[in-house]
Amino acid sequence: MRTIVFILVFICSLFPRLAMAQNDRVEALRMAFINKKLELTVSEAEKFWPIYNEYNDKLKALKRNLKQAYRQNASGMTEKEAADLVHLEAMTRQAEADLYKTYSEKIKAVIGVLKLAKLHLAEEEFRREMIKTIREKND
Repeated sequence: MRTIVFILVFICSLFPRLAMAQNDRVEALRMAFINKKLELTVSEAEKFWPIYNEYNDKLKALKRNLKQAYRQNASGMTEKEAADLVHLEAMTRQAEADLYKTYSEKIKAVIGVLKLAKLHLAEEEFRREMIKTIREKND
């Protein structure tokens, strides 16, 4: 299994377009899955996806910045640098919560509270399905 992962990483590093195409395919599958699970109308989908994608982009940026800070300080941290990093993590988590609150209100205005509640379940189910698919391909 490690060999397969290594080969995939190697191929993706050689062919970034292949990786982007794979990401686009996964994104299309995710959109179709969520559309189906939430039973979005065409009108709802047209308004929902730009808001949802904007939220996810901002969330990814927050997480990426935190990961980058941890990587930069991975070795030889001073007490102050460690304290700053812990503070940054707390601030990032608060920013994530604030972001969720803001965007859940925007999404609720488009698809309603019932579909918003189902959204989290649909996202989790999609992740499980993707993991299952990957495991089946590697077995």
